This record gives sequence, C-alpha cells and structure tokens, in this order.
Amino acid sequence: MRTALVLAILAAALALSAAAGVLIGSVAIAPGDVVGALLGSTDVNGTIVRELRLPRVLGAALVGGSLAAAGALLQGLLRNPLADPFVTGTSAGATLAAVVAIALGAAAPIVPLAAFVGALAAVLLVWRLARLGGPTTVLTVLLAGVVLTSFVGAVVTFVLVSSDRLALRLRAVLGWLQGGVSVISWQELAVAALVVAAGFLAALLLARRVDAYAFGEETAATLGVDPDRTTTAVLVATALLSGAAVALAGLVGFVGLVVPHALRFVVGATHSRLVPASFLAGAVALVLADLGARTLIAPGELPLGAITGLVGAPFFLGLLVRQRRFVV
Repeated sequence: MRTALVLAILAAALALSAAAGVLIGSVAIAPGDVVGALLGSTDVNGTIVRELRLPRVLGAALVGGSLAAAGALLQGLLRNPLADPFVTGTSAGATLAAVVAIALGAAAPIVPLAAFVGALAAVLLVWRLARLGGPTTVLTVLLAGVVLTSFVGAVVTFVLVSSDRLALRLRAVLGWLQGGVSVISWQELAVAALVVAAGFLAALLLARRVDAYAFGEETAATLGVDPDRTTTAVLVATALLSGAAVALAGLVGFVGLVVPHALRFVVGATHSRLVPASFLAGAVALVLADLGARTLIAPGELPLGAITGLVGAPFFLGLLVRQRRFVV
C-alpha cells in the first residue's frame, strides 16, 4: 500500500513537472496558447511547444528515468550505493560510440543504438578488469571506471579535433558533452524510447534476481540464481538504459547515484519496488533540472551536467566518507 502511494505521488509529480517544462521557457507563452499548440495550432507558438519544448521535456524524463533505474540495478548488483553509470564508465563508453557515430555521419535514429553498443562494451570491459586477480570489489570497479573514463575522454577529444564533420558543429557537440537534453527529431526520441522500454522491462524482470545478491554471489547461487547469467543480463539492461540516456543528453552525472539511494529510505531495498520508483523519481528530477538549465540565466542556458553535478558531487563525497568510516 505504501509503495503504491509513493508511486502515485511520483507519477503526479512527473505530470506536474512535465507541465511546468512545457509551460515555462525563455519565450513567454500564455497557458491557453500552450494548450492550443498541443492541440495542433500551426502558428509560431505551436512550433515552439511541439517541436522544441515537448520533445525536450519527454527526452529529459527518459534520460532521468533511465539513469536512475540503471543506478538501482548497478548498486544492487555490486551491493554498494557508490555505483552508477557515470562513475563506472558506462556513460563514457556510450559517449564515445555516439560521438564516433555522429562523426561518421550516422542519422539521428542510429545514435541511440550506437550509444548502447558503446555502453555495453564499456561495462563489460570494466567488469572484466575489476575481476582480474581476485573477486570483484566496488573499489576495483570504480578504479576501472575512472581509468576507462579518462581514456575515453582523450579519445573523444581526438575525434572532435580530427573530424571535419564535427568541427562544423563543435560548439553544439561540446555543449552536449557537458550534459544537455538535445532531441533532434521525434524519430530519434521514438528510437530512444524503444531502447529505454526494453531496458526498463529487463530491469523489472531482473529485480528479484538482483535482490538475491544482497548477501553475495554465493548466497544468490544457493537460492537458484545463476550469477554469471544474471550479471550479464544486468549489464545489458544497464547498457540499454545508459546508452539511450547518453544519446539524448550526453554526460549527465550522479542521477543514478543519488535517486536510488535516497529512495531506499522510502520504498525499501527490494528492487521490484525500487526500480519503478527510481525511474519515476529520476524522470522528475531531470525534468526539473532541465527546466532550471533553460530558465535560470535565460535567454542563456546552463549545462545540465553542471546542475546535476552541483547536487550529486557533494552527495557522492558524503557517501564515500561514510563508506570509509565503516571500513575503518
């Protein structure tokens, strides 16, 4: 009953935040004109609302929900609240693949698929590196993620400088890399939504298996869970969610870290409840963050990654200090 109430509140909050995102912008549009635009008016307001604001709000919701759900899965798999797609290098791999796809002239709908492939390759590489020489620990995963993110950053810089195609769009691409929802077309949004839907469905199906990891892989195996298959499935689901998020918004950090950890105090640690709650809460958080990015210094615009970083970095530091105290 409590979980249903929380989900209902989060769904209502998402609807309200989405409405605010469509109603508010650098160009003042009366609420009645916004409603008319949504109903199909063909004037300038209709173009602004239907082609700019609405796709961006929907894209922000998909990005926030995807990152939060992916963070919940990774934290459950690794049994530690410090894990999320950003700090484990998954987002970096997706970014590299997306930038390469854009440099090669790939059409917009192909970019989310390329980002998924890059995210999957990155998360598999990090996982293999973390397992070298002994059991996987959170520290080795984080270190491998940091190393991969640094390397990918250098490669992305090389691609940006050497590609004539990207040189013409350098400012836009750099803004995207700093974090910022950018939906080029409804077709791109539809492809990303399909990828997110597949990843979210997989996350829901894997929720009970991830719960079995609470006391370690050996305990999970005694409960009938195949650790290798479950780990692979979780990594694929995480790559789907992270890849779609990066394709739409570039590098947006800490959403997958903060949201699932905060919600555990509300809905508990059971992933069948935590994953859908994280998806809704992450969507709300990023829609509001994107609204702030668009309006705080209007007509200018702040990088979305800067807003999430201002909130997430101190939170991450606090978690790290807390974990260190427990270890000591």
